Amino acid sequence: MLKKLLTSALFAGFAAGLIAALLQIVFVVPVIAEAELYETGKLVHFGAEAMAGHETTAMAQDWVRNGYTILATTGTYIGFALILIAGMGLAERIGHVPTVRQGIVWGICAFVAAQLAPAMGLPPELPGMAAGDLVARQIWWAGTAVTAALGMAALAFGRDWRAWALGVAFLLAPHIIGAPHPDEFWGTVPPELAAAFAGKALAIGAAGWAALGALAAYFIRSAD
Repeated sequence: MLKKLLTSALFAGFAAGLIAALLQIVFVVPVIAEAELYETGKLVHFGAEAMAGHETTAMAQDWVRNGYTILATTGTYIGFALILIAGMGLAERIGHVPTVRQGIVWGICAFVAAQLAPAMGLPPELPGMAAGDLVARQIWWAGTAVTAALGMAALAFGRDWRAWALGVAFLLAPHIIGAPHPDEFWGTVPPELAAAFAGKALAIGAAGWAALGALAAYFIRSAD
């Protein structure tokens, strides 16, 4: 059983991570590269000469950087796959073995817990953006991810209104407490660039997690 879960996580995480990494290289890395030009002062928001075109393109074609993106993303997704497949393994013990289609739903729910719910308080950040205390943000993010996962599990597997009410409470609690933010907002990155980054990062996250859920369910079933 353990060998099956580990093998499934390895293959599913690597494949989904590769998909997510390639999407990041095409859509997200150029935005990060442009933000770094603002962070270093090579570009200045409000009225500076537009010079991002050639330098941003050059940075986006940095194959060493892209290689690190692939390595980091595939490694991260293998870790995500271990968590997701562990959850599927627990569900299997109570008679629920997800199909590939149901695996996509699992992946989307995991995306909500790990990215979308935390992004409601702490949107994805570019270099040069104002941010609150790092440790406080990490604690809030972790708490939000855990409570979102517990909340959705209670809604999905609960059998009466008490479980469903508890699920809703779990989902709302971190946002009632509120995410840590800086005392004042500042930054060198144009808000339009930050908005584009947040949207692309979340869209790629949804695609990656959906692929991970489908692949995890597929490998678990094929390993039987």
